[in-house]
Amino acid sequence: MSDDLFPGFESHWIDTEIGRIFARSKGDGPPLVLLHGFPQTHAMWHHLAPALAETHRVVCMDLRGYGWSKAPRSDERHETYSKRAMGEDVIRVMGALGHVRFSVIGHDRGARVGYRLALDHPGRVERLALLDILPTYHMWEQMRSGAIPEAHWGYLSQAYPKPEEDIGRDPIPYFEGLMKAWSAAGDLSAFDPRALESYRQSCNDPTRIHAFCEDYRAGATRDLEADEADLAAGRTIQCPTCLIWSDYEFVSGPVGDGKQPLEIWRQSFAPKAHGTGVTSGHFVAEENPSATLDALQDFLG
Repeated sequence: MSDDLFPGFESHWIDTEIGRIFARSKGDGPPLVLLHGFPQTHAMWHHLAPALAETHRVVCMDLRGYGWSKAPRSDERHETYSKRAMGEDVIRVMGALGHVRFSVIGHDRGARVGYRLALDHPGRVERLALLDILPTYHMWEQMRSGAIPEAHWGYLSQAYPKPEEDIGRDPIPYFEGLMKAWSAAGDLSAFDPRALESYRQSCNDPTRIHAFCEDYRAGATRDLEADEADLAAGRTIQCPTCLIWSDYEFVSGPVGDGKQPLEIWRQSFAPKAHGTGVTSGHFVAEENPSATLDALQDFLG
């Protein structure tokens, strides 16, 4: 059903060292990769990708462990689902499609892959847009201080196999419950039924439930360590960076220490970042695609 959401897009299965990664592409302009968030797939870009493909070569890919991409079993150190490893997948996919340097738009977990990629490989990323996230180190810092609740971050990053077993008993209500809670309307009305079907297929697979948990375990360990190392070394994102945040209370308002998104990013990894808020819940690309697209097109020029 998600094929209908991307008319005219080519489909690709690209071999990597962990297995095949699925991607779609369309357009003839500068290369631009779109990275989805949790608990979604590349289908979340169906409102934006066709319009962006009018000016760019757009690639929408499923992150490892999500959608139709390979969901490898993780290792004990959670390196398999680190954002550094996921960023290497992006390089391989874009390289296979003929692109060495490209722009990145990421939402949620995909945005974490995006900013890690920009820090690790500054020569690869032309422009970077981050949708509705704060840095991983900042989130864990605030949660571990008790300033904000750990919520699903703490739950999903628990040791294997507790969350996998708990969720696996009835996965779709769990994941759809999160999506309802994070949307402005408190329901699933913002989501196209064909996109929802894509999310349900992914969420209902035990190997992907494990991948989701490992994504968050990596966030609490390997990703946090990578952030802290870059902060200590004073590394920052070199390319133009745009932030788009929702008016969803937990992410875009003052978080724990009372700082706003731009302030947090400028004081850490993106000193020259600029951005804007949009009227939306967490899922800005689906809840308010018009405002999100306007902001992205202004940034991409």
